[in-house]
Amino acid sequence: MKRWPYWVLAFWLAVVACSLLLDLKPDDIDLAQVLVAPGTYHVLGTDDLGRDIAARLAAGAGVSMLVALLVTAVTLSVGTAAGLLAGYCGGWVDRALMQVTDVFLAFPGILLAIAFAAVLGPGLDNLLLALCMTSWVGYARLTRAQALSLRQRQHVQAAQSLGASAGRIMRKHMLPLLAAPLVVEATYSIAGLVIAEASLSFLGLGIQAPHASWGAMLRDGVRYLLVAPHYVLAVGISLMSVVLAVNVLGDQLRDAWDVRRARD
Repeated sequence: MKRWPYWVLAFWLAVVACSLLLDLKPDDIDLAQVLVAPGTYHVLGTDDLGRDIAARLAAGAGVSMLVALLVTAVTLSVGTAAGLLAGYCGGWVDRALMQVTDVFLAFPGILLAIAFAAVLGPGLDNLLLALCMTSWVGYARLTRAQALSLRQRQHVQAAQSLGASAGRIMRKHMLPLLAAPLVVEATYSIAGLVIAEASLSFLGLGIQAPHASWGAMLRDGVRYLLVAPHYVLAVGISLMSVVLAVNVLGDQLRDAWDVRRARD
């Protein structure tokens, strides 16, 4: 039972792989097949332009995973570096970096992402940039808090007394001990980024037509909720399954790596 998040994520990874390998044609319009109910030929039905919903779901899953993984990789690197510098160096470096972090934390992340996306304009590149600019602060705060504790450890002080450089101490003696909480935080971040990408696309600030995006599909499907509920249900259930699986996976990783739980 505990393995179901892995199966859900493996399923969507397989869907993305199939969308890349197979010629699914998610953008092909067929006005003779508008809002067709799920059937043999169109497994999940068609949308308001006769496009196959299953094919567009597969293409949208690829976009969501690309955005989530790429933004997580960038923000994890930037936030971890900033937090390590602030926590280990202290002094004016800590104050300067944390003041910048506090400015970003003063605004809700999704509202700040909407503001950046609105200023930069719609499109995948600007969407990635907007999310990267707002998603690094959580890693920075977490890493700084851990680094403040780790720099008092005996093995760090021993490395300092032996003349090890600050970069080597942070890289070899502190960063490995930060891996577990950072991986858990990254897992939750992926779920949040999937929702953020869908939200921005729903508002017209993300992926633009004719390219498929779960958020844009939800926006288009809401208008036909009463006559073609399969349109919204297919996208909504897909989005819910990915976010729920990633969040449950994060909970499992947190419980597995929690030292206090292990002792109990």
